[in-house]
Amino acid sequence: MSDVIDEQDELFDVFRLLLDTYTPAEAIKKLRLFSTPDDVIKRIVDRHEREVVRIKEMREPPSVVIDNYETWYAGPHPDDKLWPSITAGLAKDGWPQTSIDSLDGSSTRVVSLLQHPRQSSFSTRGLVVGYVQSGKTTNFTAVMAKAADRGYKLFIVLAGIHNGLRRQTQARLVQQLVEPNPTLWSQITDLDHDFRPTANPASFFGKSNKTHVLCVVKKNATVLRKLVKWLGDASEYLADCPALIIDDEADQATVATKSINPLIRQILNTLPKSAYVGYTASPFANLLINPAAEDLYPEHFIVNLPQPQEHFGTEVLFGRYALDGEDPNDVDDGYDMIRTVPDGDVELVRPKTRADAEGFYPTITDTLRRAVLYFWLTTAARRVRGGGNPHCTMLIHTSVRTAVHNSFRDPLLSLRAKIGRNLGDIALQSELRALWDEETSRVPAAKFDEEFVSFQELEAELPGVLRDCRVVMDNSESTDRLDYENGPVVAIAVGGNTLSRGLTLEGLSVSYFVRSVSTYDTLLQMGRWFGYRKGYADLPRIWMTKELEDWFRHLATVETEMRRDIDVYMTEGKTPMNFAVRLRTHPALRVTAAAKMKDAVSASSSYGGQRVQTRYFRLESEWLRQNQSAARKLVNEGIRIGSVEGSPTDGRFLIRDVLSDAVLEFLRNYQFHERSQECDAKLMAGYIEKRIRNAGTLRRWNVAVVGKPAENSSEQFDFAPGIRVGTIVRSQFSSGSDYSDIKTLMSRRDAGLDLEGITTSTTEGDIQKARAAQQADAGLLVLYPIDKVSEPEPSKDKRQPLNAPEHVIGVGLVFPKPKDDDSTVAWEANYISADLSGVEMEEEDFSALEAEDV
Repeated sequence: MSDVIDEQDELFDVFRLLLDTYTPAEAIKKLRLFSTPDDVIKRIVDRHEREVVRIKEMREPPSVVIDNYETWYAGPHPDDKLWPSITAGLAKDGWPQTSIDSLDGSSTRVVSLLQHPRQSSFSTRGLVVGYVQSGKTTNFTAVMAKAADRGYKLFIVLAGIHNGLRRQTQARLVQQLVEPNPTLWSQITDLDHDFRPTANPASFFGKSNKTHVLCVVKKNATVLRKLVKWLGDASEYLADCPALIIDDEADQATVATKSINPLIRQILNTLPKSAYVGYTASPFANLLINPAAEDLYPEHFIVNLPQPQEHFGTEVLFGRYALDGEDPNDVDDGYDMIRTVPDGDVELVRPKTRADAEGFYPTITDTLRRAVLYFWLTTAARRVRGGGNPHCTMLIHTSVRTAVHNSFRDPLLSLRAKIGRNLGDIALQSELRALWDEETSRVPAAKFDEEFVSFQELEAELPGVLRDCRVVMDNSESTDRLDYENGPVVAIAVGGNTLSRGLTLEGLSVSYFVRSVSTYDTLLQMGRWFGYRKGYADLPRIWMTKELEDWFRHLATVETEMRRDIDVYMTEGKTPMNFAVRLRTHPALRVTAAAKMKDAVSASSSYGGQRVQTRYFRLESEWLRQNQSAARKLVNEGIRIGSVEGSPTDGRFLIRDVLSDAVLEFLRNYQFHERSQECDAKLMAGYIEKRIRNAGTLRRWNVAVVGKPAENSSEQFDFAPGIRVGTIVRSQFSSGSDYSDIKTLMSRRDAGLDLEGITTSTTEGDIQKARAAQQADAGLLVLYPIDKVSEPEPSKDKRQPLNAPEHVIGVGLVFPKPKDDDSTVAWEANYISADLSGVEMEEEDFSALEAEDV
């Protein structure tokens, strides 16, 4: 019996080896040539299928895949050459085994979604969604290694639109793929030269050349035209040349561009066997391509890479808002690492209009000075700690214009010289010490398991830091670029687009960012501060305006919601062709460039089954008093006709069976802040009226008042005779010129105030089931009297007192999920834009796409 099992194991190994050269169907035919019995072949195939199913059903990373997609790749072999070299290199660099295993799993999943290289012809379209600065390059390098180990021959990497990123990507691929196995590769680009046609392309693709071909090119029209022609000249040799095209930053220049998009498609059309895989952290444009068009929509698969451990992402730094079904109290505020640049400082560091750019001279404002001084202090502290990333970088990003970048050189050099001359000055020492003490107290090193560094320890390192610090203008016109390849760097980098996409700023610890942009993807990609901060996780700081901070927090919410949609679609059996991820809009930002949204449609969503709540408020006396009046009128009307439960000692009241007329009147009188798009009084009133008219539901409501026990509260609020509660505390998370954002109002338990059997541990799903059983036709409206001072708890280090002139009335509404189709009473979330005529919103500069390559 054991001999039979051993023979089957040997045949299974033979079958796996055959799969390197043949498709599964061809490999089965080869087994039959060995006179292998059909029942043995079936057991071998079943065993292989079990391995493939394990890959196919991987939970991490989540993926959405086209129907009936054959998976042939079951993971690396022990005798592979390229993937083992990568793992050895990563282990040598200090990667923990858990991270290597995660990379192995995610890259295996992507390779499993490519076509078998021995298929007679194929054209695959896929998308891999990662996080900014999270290791996407390492992931696609691993995918390339595994694909090469299985027989893919040509590898074209489209590496952004600037030379800096192309060169950085070439260097990484050479280090991880070529240098460990130089005899297996032929390179047709190098560190210093983009693609230049060779005289005999056939020599790369003829049967005599067994090497893999590597080509790393910019998304530049001149370069890509040369590549298209060169591949065309080799067309007779490409029939048996499986090719993998990796599009790094796949949302940039690829989608809806007049030159680059058609050229990429020409490259794919020239290759009979091609797999195109886009990689991006901001896939908004890619997911808005028309799936039915002859374009680069990821019709075969979308893979959602998990956020790696210790990665600093949007949510970690800025916090986010709660999504549907989440308890706001469970959503973190983010780290206390954001510092505010006053609006009045912006025009001192960035010209207001294009005409002002020439001759502009920036001012070293108080906030910019603090940012620069803090950068030098962090660099000194990192030298005291030792180890970790040897580079230390600060980013100043205020404008896309090179003239503005260059104008910063002299003021920054003057500041460095002045600080260097006066390090012994008592006043300067006091300023530096106070700055360091304040920052280290706001973000303690122990919170990140880092070593605390006192001012006395770092002070001795400051002269050397100032001496080593360079001021670098990194833009399309400068020759003095950031270079991390020749020893440790200490640099203040001033730049724009060349620093805002893909390029890694090594050791980035301080950013001063007031760049004005108008789209999600551009804004997200400019966050070069995302990534890993091993050894100095407590030290990064970002100086930006309150408006930008609010935008990034909104963006963190969009990101999380988008990724959750991908995960949900995976569990629902959706395919990319019926995949319609929702991208919530913002009043001052577009999702992506207008040209990339030409195939987008307004997404409709019913209020049915939703919970909406106010979190933005105007802190103006008249505005607040009007809302108090609207709330009192509703409660008085409610107690006149409904039944009341609760008492002042409970701090909570519930008024059942309030007529919808009273709720509609409240919606007409209460003022919702315009930033709360889901809390649109007209849309909600219209929805209620349609439900009453079409289905006879929402005729009655339950109205709750949620506060503290009156007798234990120094501040109380009277809604009506006998309806008195203590005010609750909701400190503000952030504020702008005309709003205050409390972020959290309504808890999950509050959404079931009118239901029986609801506790703090009841899930959102169970609350919805209970509502369907107990209050299927009634809505719930909850009023919250918020204390006008609202001091935050000491542990809430990102919060500040509300300090309103009057007590604030917060509102939450819970709509029951209807039993019928609710689409006829939907509200629409449209792409809308604020009036930006007073401020120049700088878009990405795409002149590099058409420029002659240099």
